[in-house]
Amino acid sequence: AHQRRQRLRSHPQRGRERRRTAKHIDQTVDGAIIFIIGILKKIPALEMFMTSVGLAVAAIPEGLPAIVTIVLSIGVTKLAKHNSIIRKLPAVETLGSSSVICTDKTGTLTKNEMNVVTYEDSNGKAIDYILELGTMCTDVQVQNNGKVLGDPTEVAIVEKAININKNRNELYAKYPKVNEIPFDSNRKLMTTIHNINGKYRAITKGAPDVLLDRCTRFYNNGNIFDLSFSKRNSLKKRNEDLANRALRIIAVAYIDLDILPKNLDDNFIENNLIFIGFIGMIDPPRPGVKEAINTCRKAGIKTVMITGDHIATAKSIAKELNILKNGEKAITGQELDQMTDETLKDEIKNASVFARVRPEHKVRIVKAWQKTGAVVAMTGDGVNDSPALKNADIGIAMGKTGTDVAKNASDMILADDNFITIVEAVKQGRNIYDNIKKAIHFLLATNIGEIVTIFMGLVLGFKSPLLAIQLLWVNLVTDSLPAIALGLEPAEKDIMNRKPVNSRKGLFADGLWSKIITEGILIGALTLVAFSIGNKWYGLEVGRTMAFVAIGVLELVHSFNIKSDKSIFKVGILENKFLLGSFILGVFVQTIVVIIPMLANIFKLVPLNFIQWGITLLISIIPIPVIELQKKINASRLENVIDNGTGILSKSRG
Repeated sequence: AHQRRQRLRSHPQRGRERRRTAKHIDQTVDGAIIFIIGILKKIPALEMFMTSVGLAVAAIPEGLPAIVTIVLSIGVTKLAKHNSIIRKLPAVETLGSSSVICTDKTGTLTKNEMNVVTYEDSNGKAIDYILELGTMCTDVQVQNNGKVLGDPTEVAIVEKAININKNRNELYAKYPKVNEIPFDSNRKLMTTIHNINGKYRAITKGAPDVLLDRCTRFYNNGNIFDLSFSKRNSLKKRNEDLANRALRIIAVAYIDLDILPKNLDDNFIENNLIFIGFIGMIDPPRPGVKEAINTCRKAGIKTVMITGDHIATAKSIAKELNILKNGEKAITGQELDQMTDETLKDEIKNASVFARVRPEHKVRIVKAWQKTGAVVAMTGDGVNDSPALKNADIGIAMGKTGTDVAKNASDMILADDNFITIVEAVKQGRNIYDNIKKAIHFLLATNIGEIVTIFMGLVLGFKSPLLAIQLLWVNLVTDSLPAIALGLEPAEKDIMNRKPVNSRKGLFADGLWSKIITEGILIGALTLVAFSIGNKWYGLEVGRTMAFVAIGVLELVHSFNIKSDKSIFKVGILENKFLLGSFILGVFVQTIVVIIPMLANIFKLVPLNFIQWGITLLISIIPIPVIELQKKINASRLENVIDNGTGILSKSRG
């Protein structure tokens, strides 16, 4: 998909000109061949010229670009109602091909509603001093009504501190903040500096595995002790134990300074710290996320969790959500740094969790998946996520927490930051891809039917079975409306039980071309049968009228065959009211043109009697049993392949 985008980006104007020129050449050649055959059959030159021009126009599915745009636009509207805002129209179709979803944990898989459930010092005791220092090292706003605004992790700490009468505003009034070193995803730490009785205290909080390596002492019951190697390892082990409970762990430490440094150097200030304790909080999974992930598995889509949390926390939540299965790996950012791109490509297929990652790691993860042939959707919210969003096949920005930079770099925005919304968008994307394919299938099959009717009619020695004005009418009425209606077909019930579309395959792969040609020949042959009967027994004008009615109704009837690869008697014909409406309208106007004398004169038609109508309509419904038989044979072949153990996919298209 990435290579295809690159090719389209290079010389787009030249590509459009070539396609336009090729279309005009094909159109001219087709018309010229028909014209020459007609002249050889001693048909008047003017009549053949008009027929050739009409056929040339009818042979090109000129409504296809408009129909595709309409289908995509309607899809965008549907997605917007489900909190998916599409910024780039082609992204709708690409969604249906997604085979890997790389998603953030916090806020996307989880509620992003942190609650502190434990806090303890180096000896496992819950002391309020931990929350006192922890709430001072935050960047939130505490309103007069007690509501706390800010990052959910910090909000949880401040609210817990308020519960034990440690109000952040009161602490700041007593110990004013004079400076800070903001949180950084590379350091994974944040520091605030406070004036305490004329001296300065730097309070640091952040990832325990990072912070502990910067501590040389620890606080215990009002005393300060040296942090020995064994004690440090004991605290790291305690951190892992808490993380294995699916808790996000924040460590708190401090250092007292005699003077305030002129230059805030994190390497100086965030070193030789005194460890205070751990704060453990839980962010529960969003309701329905586990079911959505299971749906992805059935659909052949791999869900990959990417988070900055400790690997034990990430693994615990991933197992709970069914992301991490037996035999699958969890990889840390540190391990990523030690891997070459080739090694990562080999390892990534077995990886479902990436923990303690930095934004630049996301780009490597996306590219590694793409090298395996996957179509990758990537979520992100920060400024540093924009390169990964741009490199992904589908970049998905968070609507609530996402920055403007991330949104501008994305193809799609989640208004509710919810993973379930991504899965629903993939479902809609698959449906849109299917519908575009159905519309193309229908238009090309019917256009081939029109070509076969004229071409074979002339080859067999008939006068032109259809006049130019009749061809153009059929092309207008019985082609466009059903094609648009097929583009509005609702999603099939098993659409998320089949594998993603292989992006390396063309639209006409898996025998679609042969279907189109076969069906086109069938429509053309049946139209010629109607013409032959009318021409032989009732005269040329009746034969053309029967052919005119037959090809119109044949195409309308055939639109129901294209609804699904399954039998129309199983999927039903009533659920798509647009297709049913286009059929009724098409049959009505096709009939009106024949029975109203003024219109019949314009289109060179004559009235048909009861027998002629009966023969024509009987011929028009023949595609239904023929295509039904074909579908049954195809289904039997697929079942035999699966039963013999050679099929690895579910019973589905693909």
